[in-house]
Amino acid sequence: MAKAAILEKVGGLTIGEVELADPGPHEVLIDTKACGLCHSDLHFIDGAYPHPLPAIPGHEAAGVVRAVGSEVKTVKPGDHVVSCLSVFCGHCEFCVTGRMALCLGADTRRSADQTPRIIRSIDKTPVGQMLNLSAFCEQMLIHENACVAIDKDMPLDRAAIIGCAVTTGAGTIFNACKVVPGETVAVVGCGGVGLAAINAAKIAGAGNVIAIDPLAEKRELAQVLGATHTVDAMADNAVEEVMKISRGGVHHAIEAVGRQASADLCVKILRRGGTATILGMMPLDCKVGLGAMDLLSGKKLQGAIMGMNHFPVDLPRLVDFYMRGLLDLDTIIAERIPLEKINEGFEKMKQGTSARSVVVFD
Repeated sequence: MAKAAILEKVGGLTIGEVELADPGPHEVLIDTKACGLCHSDLHFIDGAYPHPLPAIPGHEAAGVVRAVGSEVKTVKPGDHVVSCLSVFCGHCEFCVTGRMALCLGADTRRSADQTPRIIRSIDKTPVGQMLNLSAFCEQMLIHENACVAIDKDMPLDRAAIIGCAVTTGAGTIFNACKVVPGETVAVVGCGGVGLAAINAAKIAGAGNVIAIDPLAEKRELAQVLGATHTVDAMADNAVEEVMKISRGGVHHAIEAVGRQASADLCVKILRRGGTATILGMMPLDCKVGLGAMDLLSGKKLQGAIMGMNHFPVDLPRLVDFYMRGLLDLDTIIAERIPLEKINEGFEKMKQGTSARSVVVFD
């Protein structure tokens, strides 16, 4: 049996006991050691994004492999691993053209006629696996293509946030935007994803790195992580300030909040030929667009799911960046909490004043 935070109904999580099946041929059973609280989880908990219930959220995790299936080749018992929600099949159009983050995960989940991966201990009814992982649980049973082995010297609480926030933020800089040294980057929203993007922009050699957030505490964190300038997102002259700092607009504007106003701001602060990249999970009825003059100015708008990662390669490199002192994960983590305080952690997230909370399992 394993203790888990279960989403029974919209509004909050309930701590309960579940049982995980034995690993199938390509599956890995992992003892979860840490899992970050991500705003994407909150979208499902609050019902902004639909998901069949009951289910276990959590998708930003690290742990230790307990057992593997008969065909697993990439990890072995005892390995330290980071999981990633963008599980890949390896044979679809997206995988074979190098866009693994867009893979829909064919053949990586159990079919309806197979024993479910997770059931309740009390009545043996199925519990849904959210985003291929369900990491708010003492154990995860996942496809081998949803995790990667990392250096055992890497602290697992820091490794956990690489699985989503850092992969999304840093991956966007390195993969989706391909930032060139000297280019100007603006990041709207300085939560975990935005801070990771700012840190990665510094690593990539960006010129000016402009952090835009309404909260002074977040802007101060951004400066620690590499922002050269900060702007209050709620200031009446925010656009003018960015234009002045960047001398006519930024090469890359990254939206890391999930709000219409933030996305619109990204478009407004672009220079000719600049690119706006939307990372946040906006309300489903939101639309972002470029005007006629934006198009005539060569401006571009793109989404970048999970930083368009190639996580079996990217995640060990990000671990290496941390071990070498380049990537600052310590500043991104605001607190470490037990599973029993997970609802309190999400309430703190709603206040928006701190960076990442991480659930740490014994």
